[in-house]
Amino acid sequence: MKTAIWWIRRDLRLTGNQALQAAHKNGDFVVPVYIIDSNLIESRYVGDKRLKFLFSGLSKLDEELRTIGSRLILRSGSPVKSLTRLVRECDAAGIFAEADHSPYARSRDRRITQTLPLNLVGSSAVHPPGSVLKSDGTPYTVFTPFSKAWKSLPLLGDSTFQPSPEQFARLPEISSEPFPIPPPVSQIHPFVPGENEAQRRLKQFLDGGSDAPIFSYDTGRNMLAYDGTSQLSPYLRFGMLSPRQAVLSAQRAIRSTQAGTQSKGAETWLNELIWRDFYIHILYHFPHVRVENFRNQNIRWQNDSSQFDAWCAGKTGYPIVDAAMRQLSESGWVHNRARMIAASFLTKDLLIDWRWGEHWFMQHLIDGDPAANNGGWQWIAGTGTDAAPYFRIFNPVSQSKKIDPSGVYIRRWLPELVDVPGEFIHSPWLMPPDQQKLAGCRIGIDYPTPIVDHRWARERALDLYSKSRRKSE
Repeated sequence: MKTAIWWIRRDLRLTGNQALQAAHKNGDFVVPVYIIDSNLIESRYVGDKRLKFLFSGLSKLDEELRTIGSRLILRSGSPVKSLTRLVRECDAAGIFAEADHSPYARSRDRRITQTLPLNLVGSSAVHPPGSVLKSDGTPYTVFTPFSKAWKSLPLLGDSTFQPSPEQFARLPEISSEPFPIPPPVSQIHPFVPGENEAQRRLKQFLDGGSDAPIFSYDTGRNMLAYDGTSQLSPYLRFGMLSPRQAVLSAQRAIRSTQAGTQSKGAETWLNELIWRDFYIHILYHFPHVRVENFRNQNIRWQNDSSQFDAWCAGKTGYPIVDAAMRQLSESGWVHNRARMIAASFLTKDLLIDWRWGEHWFMQHLIDGDPAANNGGWQWIAGTGTDAAPYFRIFNPVSQSKKIDPSGVYIRRWLPELVDVPGEFIHSPWLMPPDQQKLAGCRIGIDYPTPIVDHRWARERALDLYSKSRRKSE
């Protein structure tokens, strides 16, 4: 009778799990284990909101396993030491885990395979790194050709495999550490953890026939006053939802409609999922992007710490930027468009190093992912592989008018602006003094004066980036 260990990392689900399926195939008994890796828990990038979601998700997974006569074995500390001990305890013939592609994960797994029977199965990406390459065997560094090559690859159907109760009969003999108590964080916009909630959200995003949210995603994702996105990113981050299932769902939605406005929404969502794969591939092939610019190495950041503090606190004087930053700090999630506006303001208007912002986001985002967060920040900063043109600088006022025309989003996250008239909600510093008094919002007292003039800051950024490009050539 053989025992197989299912080592759970970023795949907190039972359905459509290739690593679990491999463990099932190769063992008469399956031992599910999660190791709280001290190297990750103590990282400067860790955030309480993400930890709470993870720890609560582990409890949910344990509940699901118990319904089939199993339970989640929890260990903490060094993965190699924890797995070595567990292999001895249950006389395991093999360890099966989903491949993770971050620099740390790859280094960790290489060390473990030197002494333990670790088998990496599947991938946290839909098409794993190395499978989408140019004809000369080199990796893509521009999204559009990458996406075309990605779409040309066959996509196997998502597994509907579910583990059988008979394979967990001996688990009570194996000890487990107590589940950690999640850190206390705000519950303003909580994401309920777990595979069941991920499936419910996916169904909600897809259901409704021609009125399903996925079909209006192309425009709805940018309107901040209502939920026009799938809000599945935290579940994809921890593998509570299979990325392959998400892609197959998008493809089915595209096939169910005629080409045009309706299918464009589903196609846009599919492209967002492909962007997720793209950044995983970039980090795999170019691990230095974790700490360095991919291009434009000569940018001379200003890095004013007082301005950075104002940005972090949501007190820049630009409502759309401040609302995004308050939403991030209080809820742990932000619309992607709002993320881009806030990131553009930091890197272009304030000329603060994107790494400062990337770090802050990782400390607060529930869906904070090393590859996607890094890729998004380098894109907006104009330093990445497939970067936005250096002259693309978001205007916080015109963007605000476009994506939050009535100021609903702004008023939700900036209560000091609740009574500001609509004509001034995007630029409250233009309010006359008597109007400020009526609105109970005195600029410079109740709400800050803009910390920088956008028009002047834009010209400064264009000049600096232009000089940087010439030095790089």
